Amino acid sequence: MKRSLFTASALALALSGCATQSPQVESQESPHSQQAQIEAQKAAMEASVTNPILKRKLALGRITNETIYGKSLLRDDKGDVLGKQVTDMLSKALTESGQYLVFERPDIERLKDEAKLTGQELNLVGVDTLIIGSLTEFGRKTEGKSGFLSSTKKQVAFAKVDLRLVDSKTGLVYHSLSGAGESSSEAASVAGFGSKAAYDGTLNDAAISNAISDAISKLTAEMQTRPWQTDILAVEDGMIYISGGKSQGIKQGMSFNIETQGKVVKSKQTGFDITLPGKKVATVSVIQLFGDNETNEGAITTISSGSIDGLKYTELNVVEAK
Repeated sequence: MKRSLFTASALALALSGCATQSPQVESQESPHSQQAQIEAQKAAMEASVTNPILKRKLALGRITNETIYGKSLLRDDKGDVLGKQVTDMLSKALTESGQYLVFERPDIERLKDEAKLTGQELNLVGVDTLIIGSLTEFGRKTEGKSGFLSSTKKQVAFAKVDLRLVDSKTGLVYHSLSGAGESSSEAASVAGFGSKAAYDGTLNDAAISNAISDAISKLTAEMQTRPWQTDILAVEDGMIYISGGKSQGIKQGMSFNIETQGKVVKSKQTGFDITLPGKKVATVSVIQLFGDNETNEGAITTISSGSIDGLKYTELNVVEAK
């Protein structure tokens, strides 16, 4: 009888030492309506855009699984399920970031087949950068601790992706980066009571997603170091129409410089074409935006200083005014 009482007392002490309960927090509603909060967030986001954001045209090339996970002797490169998953997740994340125009390349043959079936011509758009890379590290581990009447089990998944940014015109790899991420779940039990840590397959997807997010953050930081530039669409009735609109952060009242295109010469040292600096000829101000999506947006500008008389507008560039 005494032994039973002692065991029960020890169990109660263990439970009270391992489990705590916080008092319930009373929920409070904001004094502002939900619509007012949404409008305030939207205004804050628009106000944060101070410089135009040139949406680079990207395409995904070869993204493969170079780890031993998910491979077998009976599966060839075309059956690279994990590589296809990484490609799809990377394409989705790039598109949702709102910073890029992402074009289809891995399944381009399906687009060609569809064009043949419908009798339409496939009008492909060239890209600025081709992304090539692979999943280079991927794995799982289980960690655990055991104590008096208690135990914990933690599952951890880790992933790493390596990407290369390739100039589609020259084939030059101008930047490389890596992204890493991990995901974990933990379960604990006391005296046999508590949750059981069964195999959690979603940790794999979460780890890859975190690695891709890390890579895109680094990719965006690299892209933002390049100056914003666009072209002139037309010149009519004293108005200058340029590419780029609201989705690129262009607003009414913004000013841009118009420069001549510099002469292109070939370097004997590197073998690459080098564009010499252009000359500023005018400054324009945005008076109106047009278009309803990122593929057909533009801006109407007027000249505030200088002149483009006697110059071909197709040989001029519009750049940020500094």
